Amino acid sequence: QVQLVESGGGLVQDGGSLRLSCAASGSIFSINAMGWYRQAPGKQRELVAIITGGVSTNYADSVKGRFTISRDNAKNTVYLQMNSLKPEDTAVYYCNAVIRTWVVTRSQHYWGQGTQVTVSS
Repeated sequence: QVQLVESGGGLVQDGGSLRLSCAASGSIFSINAMGWYRQAPGKQRELVAIITGGVSTNYADSVKGRFTISRDNAKNTVYLQMNSLKPEDTAVYYCNAVIRTWVVTRSQHYWGQGTQVTVSS
């Protein structure tokens, strides 16, 4: 019923930039929070950044000042601009959205398939 499709990952050098996009589609009634998580090999998935239906944002301490999350409500899309990338940012990045559909009235979490970000030193 709902799909989250991510794009924009890849290989970049230390200090470089990437922009991730995640578009939600399907039987969407409303979208509340949207966010990005990441999981490095051997580590637990962690929150990177989150943005509410308005303009409120929250970031992991490790990315503050380097990453910026934004959203386009008309396109049901969330973005993550990543600057000054470091090797420790290497991970699979997952998009997450809290969505209420036309079928199920209770909001649920949906996940994208993940996109690999690799930062070389």
